[in-house]
Parts: sequence; structure tokens; C-alpha cells
Amino acid sequence: MKKDKILVIGACGQIGVELTLALRKMYGDANVIASDLREEHELLKGSGPYVSLDVMNKEMLHVLVIRHNITQIYLLAAILSATGEKNPLLAWHINMASLLNVLDIAKEEGIDKVYWPSSIAVFGPDSPKEDTPQHTIIEPTTIYGISKFAGERWCEYYNHRYGVDVRSLRYPGLISYKSAPGGGTTDYAIEIFHEALEEKKYTCFLSEGTYLPMMYMPDAIRATIELMEADKNKIKVRSSYNLGAMSFSPKEIAAEIKKHIPEFTINYAPDYRQAIADGWPQSIDDENARNDWGWKPEYCMEKMTTDMLKNLKETVR
Repeated sequence: MKKDKILVIGACGQIGVELTLALRKMYGDANVIASDLREEHELLKGSGPYVSLDVMNKEMLHVLVIRHNITQIYLLAAILSATGEKNPLLAWHINMASLLNVLDIAKEEGIDKVYWPSSIAVFGPDSPKEDTPQHTIIEPTTIYGISKFAGERWCEYYNHRYGVDVRSLRYPGLISYKSAPGGGTTDYAIEIFHEALEEKKYTCFLSEGTYLPMMYMPDAIRATIELMEADKNKIKVRSSYNLGAMSFSPKEIAAEIKKHIPEFTINYAPDYRQAIADGWPQSIDDENARNDWGWKPEYCMEKMTTDMLKNLKETVR
């Protein structure tokens, strides 16, 4: 086992649960401290240390880092796109202050590595829609996207100015059977599987032809760990790497589910999230991640659908 001591902030969220479990397998249960404001997630209970932590309390965070000799921090706490539009100032405050607290402590304590997730939400209506490149027009129109873009600049600044080894990925929509959606615009792609199994029907909050970049959670966890395990000299992008896997529309994923559940039907009732999705890319060019540290996705839409339904059926049992 490696000697690192890792703190995962926001460990009970959509990414946090699975990432924490994966890190514990690699580094040893006792060496990965899970933390969140919420009650400990069922899947984390008994798997390693858990602390209640408010990342907005910088002093409390600093004490925790020193007390446990933390060498790596994964900051996953955030207010996501759809939730953020309901309270923009709160979303900005939490998404920015949490990152700055972590970056500043990392600088002061000489933390080896910091991970912070960005998102395809940094792109806006004026960004190229297909094969959106790493470097392009970035003019986000949601508070989530604005906070993520600002966060990317802070990450790059702390790396260049203070030498903080901070690494980041621009996640597409993430799909998982283990943890619930977190208030994002791509949440339909998780809800649809649950509703297909339970109700045999689903009403989608996006229109049938809305293409968005997506990724199955096992790929997202693997990408995160591969980025963090990569040699420092290979990390050329210090803002945040584009990350791609697949793109599909609600109509396409519904048709794929129907192959497994023939009686499944879908209706469409686009709401305020449609405008958010319309400003985002339809597909991502992740050439930099592939070239710099060897990123390669494993799951396509068909393989993911089969695996999602199989695991959800077992969970229901």
C-alpha cells in the first residue's frame, strides 16, 4: 500500500462514494478519510474513516489536514447546474470559497496533490457544439459553469504562482447505479433507467433530440485516478482536461433501453433545464487527455445500458 493519506471532501455525493471506495482499495481503508456535511452514505459505512466536515470552515479544514497528515485532497463538494440556477449566489459562494480554502491550505501545508472537478458546463452557446476542443471560446451562461470556469483559472494560477500540483477534469454527464443524481442537467440519463425498471415509462425534462456528452461512472472514476496517478511532468493542462466517452440523445438512450424492456415508453416535457442543455456541447474532443496521460474510455452507450440495467435489477432484489 502507498503511504499517502487522502482526504475526500464531498464523499457522499454522486462521484464521491465510488471514488472513495476505489481509493480505499488502492491506498488502504485507513488511509482514505471520507468527509461530508451529510450523514455517511450507506455504501461507505464500515469501509474506512468518516468525518463530518464543512469545507466552508477553513480553520476546521486546516486542523483536519494537519491532524491527519493529509498528502492528497479530492474536493468534490459543489452545487450542480440545475440546483445552482435556483440560488445563484449560494452556488457561487460554495463552489468558489470551498476551492479557494483547499488551494490555500494546499499551498501552506505543501500538499502533494489536489483534485478538483470541472465540467462541460464551462462551455456556452458560442462554443463549438461538436468535438468541442480543449481551447476554444468559453462563455458559460449558468452560475455552475461560471463558477467552474473561474475555478479552472484559480487552479492554473495556484499551480503557476505557488507550484500547487492541482489536477482537474471537465466531466460530461455522469451515469451511475450506485448513487443518486445530484441536481444536474444530465440527471435524466440516470432517472430514465430507474423509471424504466419500476414504472416502464418515463417523462423526460429534455427534448428527444438533445445530444449531450455522457460517461459511465466506472470510466469517470478510472479517469480521475489515472490523472492523479500520472507523472507530474505529463500533466500539461493545469486548468482542466476535456474528457469524453459517448454522446446520445434521450430518444437514443430510450431506444437502447427498449431493447431490454420492450414495453418501455418515453414522453417529453422540456423544462428550464432545456435552456441549460442547449448551451452545452454535443460531443467533446479529449485529444489532450489521450495524448498527455493515455486516457481511453471503456464504455459505449450499448455496454453501459446493459450494465446499468443488470446492476439496478440486482439492487432492487
